[in-house]
Amino acid sequence: MAKRSRILWLVTLLASGCAGTAVRDTAASIADAAGRSNRSDQLFYLDWRGRVLTMAIDGSEERTLVTRDGGGADGIAVHDGYLYWTNMGNAKRQDGFILRATLAGAQVTTIVESGATHTPKQLKIDPVHEKLYWSDREGMRVMRSNLDGSDLETLVTVAEGESARQDAANWCVGIGLDIENGMFYWTQKGPDNGGRGTIKRAGFDMPAGQTSENRSDIEVLFDGLPEPVDLEIDPAGGWVYWTDRGDDTINRAPLNPSGASNALDRSDKEILVTGVSEAIGIALDLDGGRMYFTAMGSREVLAADLDGSRVESLARSRGVLTGITVTRR
Repeated sequence: MAKRSRILWLVTLLASGCAGTAVRDTAASIADAAGRSNRSDQLFYLDWRGRVLTMAIDGSEERTLVTRDGGGADGIAVHDGYLYWTNMGNAKRQDGFILRATLAGAQVTTIVESGATHTPKQLKIDPVHEKLYWSDREGMRVMRSNLDGSDLETLVTVAEGESARQDAANWCVGIGLDIENGMFYWTQKGPDNGGRGTIKRAGFDMPAGQTSENRSDIEVLFDGLPEPVDLEIDPAGGWVYWTDRGDDTINRAPLNPSGASNALDRSDKEILVTGVSEAIGIALDLDGGRMYFTAMGSREVLAADLDGSRVESLARSRGVLTGITVTRR
């Protein structure tokens, strides 16, 4: 594990007491004033309990940016000086929401209000068209909005109704973008280690005359996976990477399978890393040739080369880690 120096901050959390209300973390304000938002080569990641954390990509200087009670933090992304992250809320109440803050954790604001999405999971940003994309688990759909949360759209509806909601094969969890080719990818995880997980893709643009319920351009790339969770796309390299919570692995496969392949029996899948206890989040640093991922079971942030070699544990946390993203500036 990389040597880390820690700075302890005394924090004051101002909150209204209800999920989805904007809060400001005093420690984040101090960090902002100190110019910490200008640091480069950072990891930003989430603790399910609501914390937003950061550290350098070598595992040093780990610290908390936002402290928040209530639980449910899951997917995180960075764009143009801001952090964006999802909170699943309470699945029974259907009150998930999406937040934004500065890179120092200040000015925490709700941009997609509680209940506008059911249980939002992994989140990605299309900086070209200035759009947020996310998977909505119990909502059984893939959604999109502007960066301020306006113009909310449903791109894919897998199923509807309480009966369908009981089947985890309908749950959309991971999301990945191939902006150049106008495609989004998502996972449907299936039951715990149940061998019913899928990876699918569709185009940014809805086919003419079709809807999220009946669009005809959906491709199933993989079927029968143990329990796929988060995704990352390397368009230039031609790879899709994903975590699998079912068999505790990090995987990749070509974005475009050969003509002889089928979704249930693809031979081109590579298992890159094994033994990742309840693998959840994943982030690619294509320039640095590394990937970063979280193990919810062992509460670790780990790193490896893109081929799965040189696995390294960067940090252990007292929290239950979920989403992760990496920035280089």
